[in-house]
Amino acid sequence: MSSAMSATGRTADAGQVVHNALDRYFQEIRTAARKVEAKRTTAAEISLELTEKDASFAAFTEVTDVGLTQVESRTHILDLMRNPGARTTKTMASLLMIARAAAHIRRTGERVLLFTPTSGNKGTALRDAVARAHATGLATPDELRIVMLAPEASRSKLRDCALTGDQTLRTANPVVLARVEQPADVKRLSSEVVQRHAAEILDTTGFRVWYTLDLDNYRIADAVRAFVEAELLPITADSAPRVHAHAVSSAFGLLGYHLGHQLLTEGLPGHAAPARHPGFHLVQQLATADMVTSLLGTKPPDYSYDETVGAWRQDVAAEFPAVTDDPQEVIDPTFYTKEPPTRAQVNEIIARHGGGGIVVSRRECLEHFDRVRALAAAAGIEITADPALIREWSLVKALTGVLLSRERGLLAPDTEVVVHASGYYSDELLPALREEHLTRADTVDDLARAVLAAAHA
Repeated sequence: MSSAMSATGRTADAGQVVHNALDRYFQEIRTAARKVEAKRTTAAEISLELTEKDASFAAFTEVTDVGLTQVESRTHILDLMRNPGARTTKTMASLLMIARAAAHIRRTGERVLLFTPTSGNKGTALRDAVARAHATGLATPDELRIVMLAPEASRSKLRDCALTGDQTLRTANPVVLARVEQPADVKRLSSEVVQRHAAEILDTTGFRVWYTLDLDNYRIADAVRAFVEAELLPITADSAPRVHAHAVSSAFGLLGYHLGHQLLTEGLPGHAAPARHPGFHLVQQLATADMVTSLLGTKPPDYSYDETVGAWRQDVAAEFPAVTDDPQEVIDPTFYTKEPPTRAQVNEIIARHGGGGIVVSRRECLEHFDRVRALAAAAGIEITADPALIREWSLVKALTGVLLSRERGLLAPDTEVVVHASGYYSDELLPALREEHLTRADTVDDLARAVLAAAHA
């Protein structure tokens, strides 16, 4: 690994870059927030309205650069993971959420305690955003805190940040790990704690508990993807057919893109309307393939064990791995959502505008690993040569899915593909959270104690 990679994971930019996208597209994002809020049937826990930005906003959001690079004929990489403190696309939404929390604090005098169940990346990005708010003066550690709850299966995903700097900060901003039967059970645990204790915490400490599982928190921020495309790679009447490929769990990012595209079509100052809507190409893993199976209206094929290679095989469905070590394989525990509620909406978009999906296996990712690394390198992204060091597989999965889809004819030969680089890191790029900085909670009462301690610290 080069010294440049160990420091940043990046080489020189090969393509185009929008610097500080949240600051650059602030007015467009405000329009997106107002459009979403107007259609809500219930009020958001913290107002979606963005207050006027000041000089501190640009400093707070300076890590939201977005790159767009053509890496080979008909393939582009949209780099959404340039924040060195998180290295995933969750940065955009997290910073917007914290900006809204800071505005709430100034407007109401209430303090805010975020509470987020997560499989890893969402919590890491929110913690990084809270730390940035403290560092840039947007909010103080006494005003803004966060409790993160992750399942034991996500232990390898947990990353360090400035909130572990001392014992007081760690108590006020704990990372809680729970042993649960299913990773998604962290949502049930956290919801129960909020129902039991949120009112008490507000009454006794002045902290409003903000439970962050609201799709709109992410859709609004992910609209930025459409704004970047409209500026750097606009869809015109002469453009080739285009799809956006994304490694997805619930496809929040693509729904955010769709929101941004809708706004552009309706008309935004300074932007030309796109000539058409691109298709969506979904990439998933076998353990959580519900977006793809819903889209195709089928279930995964039956696999037969091949003792000669020590793996499972099938040859009847091109959309599923030809070979895998496990028909229920988890490549990355971040992708833990089964039967996501977004399926119907995504299916409708693909039915109208085109696209498809593919499920990949770890073996297939490794078979295409050298090619994937070369494509990423063309966009200035250095992927480690040792796959055992990878802790976030989104980009590898997405690029593998595109390569396999082209090989198998799932993408038409003339299709232009924009690959959403939504996450990649290793322990060297983003240090792991140390064991002594974790809080363990196996029951609702254990978790409640950690939340109450955070509010009272």
